[in-house]
Amino acid sequence: MNRVGLTASVVEREPLRWTPAGVPMVGLRLVHRSVQSEAGAPRAVELELAAVAADSVALRIDRVALGTELRLEGFLAPRRRSARTLVLHVTGFEFNDIDRKDP
Repeated sequence: MNRVGLTASVVEREPLRWTPAGVPMVGLRLVHRSVQSEAGAPRAVELELAAVAADSVALRIDRVALGTELRLEGFLAPRRRSARTLVLHVTGFEFNDIDRKDP
């Protein structure tokens, strides 16, 4: 299984682009901060992660303001076919604030 759930803020977004097949794509840089429990002790976690969204998710996330915290879901895949660097492929998201409307 390769499923990721993550709360993160959008800190950078590339311009919306289209693949040769006509699929909209957008690249993102996400920042996550939390405290997790490991071996019974709290552990502060701060990370920056590259992400990409495609199709209708790309069109929606392209309208999200920078700095907005989202609950994201997706899967991890290599940046390129033989790369070791991973990228989160966002397959869905919602605002972390329940009072906000989805774009």
